[in-house]
Amino acid sequence: MLRRLALSAAALLLLAAAGPGGERVVEDWSRYPVGTTGIPGDWKGQNWGSPAYDFRIVEDQGRRALHMRSRDEGSTIAKEIRGLVDLRETPILEWTWKAAVLPRGGNSCRKATDDQAAQIYVAWPRFPEAVRSRIIGYVWDSTQPAGTVCRSEKTGTVTYVVVRSGPADLGRWVTEARNVREDFKRIYGEEPDNPAAVSIGIDTNDTRSEAEALVGRIAFRRP
Repeated sequence: MLRRLALSAAALLLLAAAGPGGERVVEDWSRYPVGTTGIPGDWKGQNWGSPAYDFRIVEDQGRRALHMRSRDEGSTIAKEIRGLVDLRETPILEWTWKAAVLPRGGNSCRKATDDQAAQIYVAWPRFPEAVRSRIIGYVWDSTQPAGTVCRSEKTGTVTYVVVRSGPADLGRWVTEARNVREDFKRIYGEEPDNPAAVSIGIDTNDTRSEAEALVGRIAFRRP
């Protein structure tokens, strides 16, 4: 009986998180009042460095979003999605973002300049997590061309996919869509398990510069 109740509760949680057509919404920021600062309630902070978490929930051009600023530091927050996403059914990660300021000279593929205005990570933790986890980072890079795929020289568990690059689209909302299942197979050469977490970050500590960006709705959907 307890097992059936637990399964029923899990099913209800999945249904609550589902959008149209079985879409799995990771975050749309609607539960947080505009003006909320710091780490939003369902998200967790990082356990390294000295993050400033200069974050604020805003309404921007009719979109609810997380507004991020960074000056010579890096701030990342994570949300568990274990049991929410089945990559066989909903492999497409779709999100909206807007960059306002890019880290000066940032280049994801070089250790000395590994900074980005906006980062969306999908994670598959494996013990020991510090060396065996698999993490794909979808980033808005300052200089590395869009389409570049490279392993982080600073964090060996992270492989970057440069989704957008440079200042051409600064100041406007852009919607991105990536097939996470196919990206994983191309990067790691095998079929992925379902991911355990999604993270959002902004980073400027290597270039010792500044950055500013907004991240809107994040969801997994069918192709």
